[in-house]
Amino acid sequence: MDYTHLGRTGLEVSRLCLGTMNFGPETSEPDSFAIMDKALDYGINFFDTANVYGWQMGEGLTEQIIGRWFAQGGGRREKVVIATKVYGKMGEWPNERYLSARSIKLACEGSLRRLQTDYIDLYQMHHVDRNTPWEEIWQAMEQLVREGKVLYVGSSNFAGWHIAQAQEAAKARHFMGLVSEQSLYNLIIRDVELEVLPACEAYGVGVIPWSPLAAGVLAGMGRGGVRRNSELAHKRYGSRVGERLDDYEAFCAELGEHPAIVALAWLLHQPVVTAPIIGPRTMAHLESSLRALEIRLGEAQLAKLDEIFPGPGGPAPEAYAW
Repeated sequence: MDYTHLGRTGLEVSRLCLGTMNFGPETSEPDSFAIMDKALDYGINFFDTANVYGWQMGEGLTEQIIGRWFAQGGGRREKVVIATKVYGKMGEWPNERYLSARSIKLACEGSLRRLQTDYIDLYQMHHVDRNTPWEEIWQAMEQLVREGKVLYVGSSNFAGWHIAQAQEAAKARHFMGLVSEQSLYNLIIRDVELEVLPACEAYGVGVIPWSPLAAGVLAGMGRGGVRRNSELAHKRYGSRVGERLDDYEAFCAELGEHPAIVALAWLLHQPVVTAPIIGPRTMAHLESSLRALEIRLGEAQLAKLDEIFPGPGGPAPEAYAW
């Protein structure tokens, strides 16, 4: 397994991050345990989850599964850099969502309880909260760090200017601020190249791409290969692919590699990316993902992928201005 630093920190994480969103709804608890054990066997030490995963409001089912896995001992908790998230709705009462100081405190305590751990390695804001000032958010996060309940703070689904705003506010408080940003980023959806990636690079924030396979579209499912049972995937990707999938799969065939693996490998070649999130539903999905670490794409191959799936043209403003 290859390892890298998470952003500008000294923390070393695997180049693939194990996403756990399927644990519970799609993958049984015994199978989830087996996948996590195998991930450790392969050297994957970076696991991502969220308090809302499991999709039963207030239950945190996926965190509970991970907590019971940790509770088996055997060094599981000590080996894993666990990342979870705060923001989502965890109850019907006010202050059981978003990023007020009270919400952050209660959500963190809930995640610690479900994960059966004393601390969260990376506590991520799942979305920006435009109604809570940064002074309040950072005061709450600083308190969690002082108490030893959180080691690092990250963001998810932030715009570039949100990252800059957050970092400048943290700097004024002499606080480390964000060390990572979890963004939607794949060969098809490359909007973050305009503002988010440049902001992350400037502030030393590691990028953790989610949906690296575009909800299965890049997993070799054929033309229009959006999961047929996913309206969200159709809405997000259907209009962006068309005949390009045929060209992409032909390119992958020439390489002799599976399309899903090439999509992961492409992300690993992007300089600000720390670790794409793989979300295996089965052991086979986990094992096949490891091949991406071995693929080296040359300049001509990267240029061909840019031709098939053009990005925005680089960072702003050069992408659209003279």
